[in-house]
Amino acid sequence: MSASNNLAHAYPVAPLRIIPLPGCEAMAASINKHLLRYRKELLEENPSKAGHYAYDCDNYILPCSCPRFGSGEAKGVVLESVRGLDLFLLVDICNYSVTYRQFGYTNHMSPDDHYQNLKRIIAAVNGKAHRINVIMPFLYEGRQHKRTGRESLDCSMALRELSSMGVKNFITFDAHDPRVQNAIPLRGFDNFFPTYQFLLALLKAEPDLQLNNEHLMVISPDEGAMSRAVYFSNVLGVDMGMFYKRRDYSVIVDGKNPIVAHEFLGDSVKGKDCVVIDDMISSGGSMLDVATQLKDRGARNVFVCATYGLFTDGLATFDKYYKDGIIKKIITTNLIYQNPKLKTKKWYATAKMEKYVSAIIDTINHDVSIQYIYDNTIKIHKLLQKHR
Repeated sequence: MSASNNLAHAYPVAPLRIIPLPGCEAMAASINKHLLRYRKELLEENPSKAGHYAYDCDNYILPCSCPRFGSGEAKGVVLESVRGLDLFLLVDICNYSVTYRQFGYTNHMSPDDHYQNLKRIIAAVNGKAHRINVIMPFLYEGRQHKRTGRESLDCSMALRELSSMGVKNFITFDAHDPRVQNAIPLRGFDNFFPTYQFLLALLKAEPDLQLNNEHLMVISPDEGAMSRAVYFSNVLGVDMGMFYKRRDYSVIVDGKNPIVAHEFLGDSVKGKDCVVIDDMISSGGSMLDVATQLKDRGARNVFVCATYGLFTDGLATFDKYYKDGIIKKIITTNLIYQNPKLKTKKWYATAKMEKYVSAIIDTINHDVSIQYIYDNTIKIHKLLQKHR
């Protein structure tokens, strides 16, 4: 079912507006362009919708600001009326490029700062909106999803706090563990995956890639990425291999048990292109170790697809591994902030997500099923037929 067919006989629950929090302005502007095009095409296909209050809009962006006092304290300000609107608040908690002044010093915003700004804007809405939806691609504290000792459960606490403030729907991408939604069982929680966008970016970057079982293999870098790798390998019709992390459980370093080695389970990768798929690249140490082991086992090329590229330790190590021929290409989405230097690297490609996000927003605003958006299998098969 196409998007236009799915929305042909549906109307928005309320007029749509997107509120981009500081650091999300560029992404929101691109999403806005796609939404305007979607609504225009929908009106052309369904003239009866003409004149409806939710379609005669030339801009879906509703601006906000979070000014700070000299002490570093802040407040949230919504710059237009929000009464009766279906609001989508877009927040990137990983955007460290946003700064503020405190006692004369320049500070870079942390995930905690972005989360506080989100709460400030929700408070500024003051209960006047028809519905509040939060689009948080990188789920705040998503890696702190379970308790293994005397620890806080930050992600669950955040979800419950936002829920108590009136958020009806949470929209995220490739959550580290989607079971955190159990903390808010009566709220909407949609977890999307960029599998189609990965494949699109990969084929654009490597048009000669042979997508068959003789030349390609999908690799899961650890147990947690198994479900992603299983789906990817199934839609491509190729074999899958898996690494598991052997840890030293006798010691704790930086809050976790250190990895001793990556052990491989699967068929031979000799002479094959390998696609390693995961939810994020943090420092990149584990991913680069996996790539090294694959090359040691005779892999032809190693491609890495990760939803979020944090690159917390910089890019120099990746430059070296690319120069040494260990990695061929790394693909991450633009759901979070991308360092401008990253985009200039020969080993890097972007999986663009604005069109997908805008389709999600449009569908949820119409209050119809998101199944055709959530399941990209048909789109992937069409892409594979075109490529082959």
